[in-house]
Order: sequence, then structure tokens, then C-alpha cells
Amino acid sequence: MEQDLKDKIDLACRTAEEFTKLYYDSLDKRRYPISRLYLDSAILIWNGNGVEGKDQIQKFLMDLPSSTHSIVTLDAQPITGPAVADQLTFLVKVSGQAKYKDKPSKPFNQNFLITAVGDKWKIVSDCFRMQEAFEPPI
Repeated sequence: MEQDLKDKIDLACRTAEEFTKLYYDSLDKRRYPISRLYLDSAILIWNGNGVEGKDQIQKFLMDLPSSTHSIVTLDAQPITGPAVADQLTFLVKVSGQAKYKDKPSKPFNQNFLITAVGDKWKIVSDCFRMQEAFEPPI
């Protein structure tokens, strides 16, 4: 494997661990500053609901009930090629358990596309989905 790509993969994994800790700590404990993690033009898809722009994302997340998230799996990979030019960009995939207010805990999946802006990581795209148990028809 090309050393540059290996280095980017290692950086993606380290960054994903730090980023997800910050994100879920913010979402579960102090939502007010969470919009700082998003680009101005970010997109959020939350269980099929689309929200555009960090101010609208902030409002949407603030309106959610209180939550607790626990991460079960975490993966990250660098995005390379002409789509992101020289900007360092990672795809971060998370799964775990989410509990909202008095509801029972449910599994969730979340995918982030994050990019480096100076020395900060910003969310370009965020897709969250609660997982419902599939019950085949009888």
C-alpha cells in the first residue's frame, strides 16, 4: 500500500475517534455549541428529514429530546480524488445505541462526511437513521 494512503487511513481513524467523542458529547450534554461542528452549507438528513445550513441544523438538533448515545462500531476512510481537491476529507461511519428521553434505547447508524477547515473538522454532510426491527409479513 502506498505510504501516503496508509498515513491518510491512520489519520482518518484517529480523527474519527476524536471527532465522534466531541460530537456525541455535544449532542448528549451541551447542544448549544453543536452548530460550530458544521459547515455553513452543511446538510443533515435525520430519519428522512432533510435540513440545510448550520443555523437550521442547530435549531433542529436543539428541538430533539434529551439523548444518550453509546458507540458500538466506528469506521473511517479518507476520501481521495478530484471531488475534494487538496482538502483533507473523511467518511466516518458510526453505529450504536441511542436513547431519547423516556423512550427505550434503539440501534442507530450515522454517517458523517467531514473536512478540514484550518485546524478544525467541519461536517459537510450528516445522515442519521434509527434502526427499526424488520418483521417480515406473515
